[in-house]
Amino acid sequence: MKKATILNLNKNNRIMKKQVCFWILAGVVCTMTILSVSCTDNKVQYRRLPVKEYRDKMKAGWIGQIAGVSWGAPTEFKWKDQIIPLADMPVWKPEMINNAFGQDDLYVEMTFLRTLEEYGIDASIRQAGIDFANSEYPLWCANAAGRKNLRAGIAPPDASHPQFNKCPNDIDYMIESDFSGLIAPGMPNVAIGMGNKFGRLMNYGDGVYGGQFVGGMYCEAFFETDILKIIDAGLACIPAESQYAEMVRDMVAWYKENPNDWEATWAKCQKKYRENPEYQKASNGGIDVKINGAYILMGLLFGKGDLDQTIIISTRSGQDSDCNPSNSAGVLFTTIGYKNLPARFTDKLDHEKIFIFTAYNINSLLDVCEKLTREILLREGGRIEKDAKGEDVFVIPVKCPIPNPLELSWAPGPIDNSRFTNEEKAKIRFNDR
Repeated sequence: MKKATILNLNKNNRIMKKQVCFWILAGVVCTMTILSVSCTDNKVQYRRLPVKEYRDKMKAGWIGQIAGVSWGAPTEFKWKDQIIPLADMPVWKPEMINNAFGQDDLYVEMTFLRTLEEYGIDASIRQAGIDFANSEYPLWCANAAGRKNLRAGIAPPDASHPQFNKCPNDIDYMIESDFSGLIAPGMPNVAIGMGNKFGRLMNYGDGVYGGQFVGGMYCEAFFETDILKIIDAGLACIPAESQYAEMVRDMVAWYKENPNDWEATWAKCQKKYRENPEYQKASNGGIDVKINGAYILMGLLFGKGDLDQTIIISTRSGQDSDCNPSNSAGVLFTTIGYKNLPARFTDKLDHEKIFIFTAYNINSLLDVCEKLTREILLREGGRIEKDAKGEDVFVIPVKCPIPNPLELSWAPGPIDNSRFTNEEKAKIRFNDR
């Protein structure tokens, strides 16, 4: 997501304290049927994931992001509110896999990984804000607005509050949230927490929920191949009353009504989530998180497990047509694993090239993700055992996801009056007043 074609940009603690299970409020029994495990069971249940398998699937998740953004990049924001003609869809070539090393939806989330690597998995939201404020890459939309606020001394979570940020429902955190699930296999509350920490640097309400939804899908993709169940897992991570959750339920229902005509569903989506003003509140046009989130699901649902079709459909849906296939492909590729990916997505990959504005190449990226996952697992009450061959296995406790309380970008709650201290300001190298 970038370029001037987009648009001009004219409580973390409180959130965590208030978290409740909105499935209860919605009248839904709070059970993870997708796991065949009751959230209310007194006995803790576990999932087992060999570390080799984890690393293989986590790598595939990164490759999916890379392939999706590289393939869709030539179309980005060239088709708005229209389907990209099939004749204008780029043809995939294996060497295109290396076109992603300068893409913002990859290097921004690596900034978040770096914060976790340097300051620990419990790094504060204020430290995350300082690190994001010190980033030197170009940004757009909610990212740019949030970073400007941070540099001006408005600390998170207020940096993303609609009183200070006019782009709260933009796509930004959603396109940068993949990491939150890739370092939390089977641990959806970790992905939710990452959204509260990093998503609140630039987004609010649905803008945060979109990222928590994507993160939740990744958490489940390590164990599940059924896309509908993976979507259910993501949906369990966000408030059921939110417009983003409504969009997810609509997409699944529309798919089930007509599973062989994605363009018909695209038209329904356009009518409700672009043309109906009730779903454009606090919206920044075509960069809105709900419509682009729908296009992620368009690929995942109607692609029906086909790698190419998933990317093609998410891309041809338009708007932010490189970031959306990056998310959809990342989730799908995770379910498959790197060793099972077709050679056209792996043979030409440069494992040594550094992602721009980061300290990571492919190999070091995988290493830091595994390191963080090990730490997160132990903090979440899991353990690491040895199998019969003496190799490590993650033993992951099953926990019910606890979504955030509902927050509406067009009717926001009070600000936290959060400001950086003079000592914190001294750590920020830029001053955007």
